[in-house]
Amino acid sequence: MNELEQIWTQKLTEARIKARATGREDVADYLALRATNDMIRQTSVKWLFESLLEIAAEANRSGANIQIETENRHRFQYENSSLAGSLARLSQGVRCLTVEAGWTRTPADGFMRGGALAAARLAHFGMSKHNAELSLVLANDLPAWFAVAKNGRREPFDAKDLQRHSQIFLA
Repeated sequence: MNELEQIWTQKLTEARIKARATGREDVADYLALRATNDMIRQTSVKWLFESLLEIAAEANRSGANIQIETENRHRFQYENSSLAGSLARLSQGVRCLTVEAGWTRTPADGFMRGGALAAARLAHFGMSKHNAELSLVLANDLPAWFAVAKNGRREPFDAKDLQRHSQIFLA
């Protein structure tokens, strides 16, 4: 968690305590939900990046020579919204796999469609047919990543799918 997110979490906690102290249970409940959702978002995005970087590190131990760049203060457009989050770029020669993930932070950013808590994009440079857009949603009260198909259907996305994208990148 970066410094800005730590300050944000602290401010939300202070606001929640103040709301409860002044009898504003509705506001306190909203802030508690917001804090819970932010923790789910952070943990899920962290899993996505750590899993990808572990796959790349394993490939590098086998001699793949993958260059890795990360950026934790990244903004990108997703549908009609502006998302704040992180970016990882894996490159090997002319091959490049870019992963960006985040969520809307302010009302001016727009909103997450379809009940999504966060969104991610996996982009294969020069091989757009392999690109993927992901949504983080609650499924049976548990957070899960889903790949969003062109027809709008969601398919579960897990570590095997991330491994498949890495294989496409390395092929």
